[in-house]
Amino acid sequence: MPSPPHPDDAHPYLRAATAGIRHHTRALPQTDPPRPPDRAHLDVLHAHLTALHHFLDRIAETTRPPHPGAGRHLATAHTRLWQSAAAVHDAFHLLPSASADTTECHPERLPEGPPVLTICQRHLAAGHAVRRKTTPADLRPHTTACVR
Repeated sequence: MPSPPHPDDAHPYLRAATAGIRHHTRALPQTDPPRPPDRAHLDVLHAHLTALHHFLDRIAETTRPPHPGAGRHLATAHTRLWQSAAAVHDAFHLLPSASADTTECHPERLPEGPPVLTICQRHLAAGHAVRRKTTPADLRPHTTACVR
């Protein structure tokens, strides 16, 4: 019977993705004054968040039957990732566009710029999956402030 993989050998692609994010964070230029990211940067970040969102969805689904408590926490993390991806999508549209036309979301049209800028199509597709599994109340951002 094969032994379980050593923790350093487990999930090499996830470890590489994490290392890539760490490297990218350290490599961001430190300018004075600081420059905001461009739309292409947010598009790539949105792609990462939605991929992580789909991955966490699969993990939550397989964890929930044998371990309902852990599955519920993973489902909550899944919802929070969606909220993060939605916030990045919104920020994308608030940054200036290369074309002076508009910054509105039009997922039915090809995005401006290179073909990799597909944030609206990706967001729309992920949104369909989210709406099948969550309620609008689940998606409402939560605050930690006390209400008196």
